[in-house]
Amino acid sequence: MKFNPCQGGNNCTQDGTHCQGCGRSHEEIAATGQLVDTLLEFANKMEYENVDEFLMAVAQKAAGKHRMMQMNASGIGGISISS
Repeated sequence: MKFNPCQGGNNCTQDGTHCQGCGRSHEEIAATGQLVDTLLEFANKMEYENVDEFLMAVAQKAAGKHRMMQMNASGIGGISISS
């Protein structure tokens, strides 16, 4: 499944199980909102003045870990010794 962010405005809908604007389930949208809230609560707790940099660093770290997970799942990048 490909992530499709909400566009906001009049496209977003609350009825049914999915937003008519982005196509994501309301459950997914709520869970994503909770993740964002948790990151911002942490940044506020740490009293970061450069929240944008913090969020970019988290995104880069998460993307790197995701790439490693994909490589490990597909068997790429593992060390194998043949004789």
